[in-house]
Amino acid sequence: MLQGYPGGRYCEDVPTDNTTPPDASEDSDAGEQAAPRTLRIAYVPGVTPGKWIRRWEERMPDIPLQAFMHDGGAQVGAVRGGQADMAFVRLPVERDGLSVIPLYEEQPVVVAPKGHEISVFEEVALADLEQESFLDVAALGGPEAALQVVAAGAGLAVLPMSVARHFNVKDTVARRLNGAPGTEIALVWLADATDEVLEEFIGIVRGRTAQSSRQPSAQPAKVKKDPKPDRRGGGARKPAPKVAQRYAPNPDKGRGKGSRKKGKR
Repeated sequence: MLQGYPGGRYCEDVPTDNTTPPDASEDSDAGEQAAPRTLRIAYVPGVTPGKWIRRWEERMPDIPLQAFMHDGGAQVGAVRGGQADMAFVRLPVERDGLSVIPLYEEQPVVVAPKGHEISVFEEVALADLEQESFLDVAALGGPEAALQVVAAGAGLAVLPMSVARHFNVKDTVARRLNGAPGTEIALVWLADATDEVLEEFIGIVRGRTAQSSRQPSAQPAKVKKDPKPDRRGGGARKPAPKVAQRYAPNPDKGRGKGSRKKGKR
C-alpha cells in the first residue's frame, strides 16, 4: 500500500506482503537492528506538512519519512501510543511528558449554509452574529460531521479556515470571522525521546537552512587525533639552546669592594 499525505505525493511505499523473504535471517533481533530508521509524523486535519516533508527528503534521503493524518479528537494519542515520533496538533493539549513548540496561529471562519446572508460579505464580526445558533463541533463528532449539519441548515459553526477548506462540504459557505479567538498549531513529541533525527526535523520546521550550525546534519565529523608522543622517556635529553650574551661577564663580580684598586692586594 502507499502511505501518503495531501497533495498527491507519497512518502514511502509500504509492501502489502508482510511475509519474511526466504533468504531473510532467522534472527529477528538482528534484522531489527539492521533496519533503517524511519521518522513517523502525524498531523491533524487542516495541517499541510508537504513543504517540510520535501525539505526532509532533500536533506535526509537516507532516513525515510512516513506521514499520516490522525483524528483531531485524540491529537497526542499517536505520539503517546508509539504510532508516531512527532505530531502536528491543535492547541490546547495535555502537555505532561511532552515537548511542545507552538508554530503558527490559524484564522477562524464562520461556516453557514449556502444562501445565508453572510455570503454577501468577505468577512463578518462575531458581534453581528449574536442572534445566530452555533453548533458544538466536538459534541457532533468533529468538523466533518458538524459541517454536514450546517449544510442541512441547522446552525452555524466556527472552525479554523484550514479545516473548513480541508473538508469543503457542499452547500456551505465560509467567511473570515473577526472577534473570535484563533487556534494555534504546534509540534509535539515525547520529552524523553529527543535525538538528532528529531532535532533535524525541528530545525526544518523552524526554517533553519541546511548550513545552520544548529542542525545536527551540518556538524562536521570529528576526526580523532593521534595521541602525542611521550616526551618524558629516558632518552638523551635535547641540549638547551645557547643564549648569546650581550655583555661579557664581569671579572670583579663576587670580590670585595675595591679589590682591584691600585696598591691593594
